[in-house]
Amino acid sequence: MSVRRRRPVAQALTQSAVLPLGAMAAGLGLSLSMLPAAAQTAATEQAAQALPNVTVKAKADKAPEAQQSYQTLTTTVGKGKQALRDIPQSVTVVTEKLMDDRNLDTLKEALKNTAGITFLAAEGGEEDIRLRGFSLQGTGDIFVDGIRDPAFYERDTFNLDRLEVLRGSASMLFGRGSTGGAVNQVSKAPFLMDAHEVSTTLGSHDYARVTGDFNFKIADEAAVRLNVMSTKADNNGAGSSLDKSGVAAALRWGIGTSNEFSASYYHLDNRNGMNYGLPWIRPTTTSPNSATTVLPGLSPDAYYGADSDYNHGSANLFTLSHTHRLAPKAEIKTTLRQGSYTRDQRASAVRLCARTVNATTGAVTNPECPATAVTLATLSPSTILTRGSNNKVQNMDVLMLQSDLSASVNALGYRHDLLTGFDFASEQKTVFDLLTAVSKPKTTLAAGSGGSVNEGARVTSPSSDYDSRGFGVYAQDLLQLTDHWKVLGGLRFDSLKAKYRTLNTGTGATTGTFDQSISEWSRRFGVLYQPTLQQSYHLSYGTSFNTSGDTYSYAGNTPAARERASNTPPESSENIELGAKLDWAEGRYTTRLALFHAVKKNERNTDATSVTGDSYLLSGKRHSTGFELDIAGKLTSKWEVYGSYTWIPEAEVDESASTSFGNRKGERPGLIPLYSGSLWSTYQITPQWRVGGGINFRGKQTPADVTSTSGVWAVKAFHTLDLMAEYTINQTFTLKANVSNLQDKLYADALYRGHYIPGPGRNVQLELVSKF
Repeated sequence: MSVRRRRPVAQALTQSAVLPLGAMAAGLGLSLSMLPAAAQTAATEQAAQALPNVTVKAKADKAPEAQQSYQTLTTTVGKGKQALRDIPQSVTVVTEKLMDDRNLDTLKEALKNTAGITFLAAEGGEEDIRLRGFSLQGTGDIFVDGIRDPAFYERDTFNLDRLEVLRGSASMLFGRGSTGGAVNQVSKAPFLMDAHEVSTTLGSHDYARVTGDFNFKIADEAAVRLNVMSTKADNNGAGSSLDKSGVAAALRWGIGTSNEFSASYYHLDNRNGMNYGLPWIRPTTTSPNSATTVLPGLSPDAYYGADSDYNHGSANLFTLSHTHRLAPKAEIKTTLRQGSYTRDQRASAVRLCARTVNATTGAVTNPECPATAVTLATLSPSTILTRGSNNKVQNMDVLMLQSDLSASVNALGYRHDLLTGFDFASEQKTVFDLLTAVSKPKTTLAAGSGGSVNEGARVTSPSSDYDSRGFGVYAQDLLQLTDHWKVLGGLRFDSLKAKYRTLNTGTGATTGTFDQSISEWSRRFGVLYQPTLQQSYHLSYGTSFNTSGDTYSYAGNTPAARERASNTPPESSENIELGAKLDWAEGRYTTRLALFHAVKKNERNTDATSVTGDSYLLSGKRHSTGFELDIAGKLTSKWEVYGSYTWIPEAEVDESASTSFGNRKGERPGLIPLYSGSLWSTYQITPQWRVGGGINFRGKQTPADVTSTSGVWAVKAFHTLDLMAEYTINQTFTLKANVSNLQDKLYADALYRGHYIPGPGRNVQLELVSKF
């Protein structure tokens, strides 16, 4: 059954405050004046005895604003809670309400509502996401509550309060990675009210999802929250079955006091199927200008893998946190997290079958297949597809410790908003290989999926492992120069020591050991001009770096190549941005605008002059320049909108060490469409009826590192339409219907050189929400 995210129903009281004794006395005098004289005397005597020991607090801990609107004014993506207008860098926030209204059940689907995002059809999960044309690798740039979440797995939104996307270089805040930006998943936290929600969704392909969100106030300053999820479907609309469940439990106590604590546990179990993708129909030498295209005439939910393919994975996170409030505007937050992840992917790399002949022996491989490449003209229901194997089996364990101080102080005649802290990370990853090869049967376009493969016990053996220790320390100051001008400066130092081993998959013996030691500085500067409370303009500069072990391995075809990779210095990049955040209609909605120029100055490239062809040089350079626009909020009391748009007219490879494999000088890098975006709007017709609709769109683009005898080829642009209607039955029950991809459009969503993964086709879903 389908689980939908909860939208807490309640609001809490006001913020915590201690009333001055004078105010208490005034209030007491007013109440005494209403009593008889004798009662006044007795009450006064009792009050005189009680007053010295009385402290009055008004508790405030309301349900997050993300549950109530598409607009948000604060963020935690930049360390600590900050006003968006005080961050001289672009931030896009996808709130829980937007995720609910559009039925966005995965992180990947939620990210599609933030412009400038594209996806590499890699190895499943969120393995390689691109922002502003630069990689947001799952190993470096995805966070949970500000702490790195480095594993590969299919993330769900059932426990998300909101999703925050920080755009541009951000290593000063987060350490390695963050070239294109960073994605922060904000978890649902307990609050001081009893509020519960259960959601049941049924839909196409026997889709069934159930979620529950239960919040209990258990004491004056303590609460507990439980989120649960179960989802099953024959197909997600793009060829993958779903079978997943999750639970997230959190206890929070000392809420609103000088010492607040929280303890949480998160578990997600994916037992999903996997559509690894379908092959392109390429241009031919006789018609080099013909378009590369998806396989025409197929339903978006078509599946051609083996029945035994799957993408299983799990995530288990234990988190302890302590917030010590030193003053109304100063606090230290310390968080300790232990995480363990598993991944077991068995996928079919589907390709068009072609006959080959050994030039020496004359032996023919795949004699039943055509001798020449399949084209649009020769494609037919009888076209044969092969199924190769793509397996990923790995375990990962992490231990993270992070402590951040945020404070607003007056010193030397100026106000300073200070951020400083440190973080430590221990990360261990083991990769396994299968000991036995599996041969999968061929199929045809007409036959579709099938041919379940019995892979027996699927015996594995470690093939490599990675072990690292990383430490970072940073400091940042936002200085208030005048009533309208602020400047920001930040500096961070990172130290990373890592060891990578290759292992004999038969015996487990070490076949190679490669060490890496890195020390890097990252910088961040910004200027803010804020003439009014509704306007904030900024100019900023930031840097980032990426190590050669960002994917917890050192690429290369030989042990010597891996050793060279381990000794290759980090890549570096920088981002310059001019932007504005503007509030309109008495603050009901916000517009964000930005012009950006991002450069990777010394991109890692393969040395084409190397004898082995696998040496590494920091000789590459590329850039992207563009414009971004976000809008979020209420145009009127009944009309709410959300929009995100990115236009990148200029993107180019400036320097490259290799002409034989992608990233060629003068070309536009892959996965950077000219434009992309999302627009969504709802209108409250009556107190009971609310309707909505929207569009997602992406311009033409190429996969990453495309090479072809006919030159770089592009994938067609696309747009999809979504609709929503919601009926409030009463205060307890709400019924909502969603139709996504109304046209059932076939398009390439995630791209790779050899294949694509289609976007989900038309899905119809009906959701019943119960709040109590």
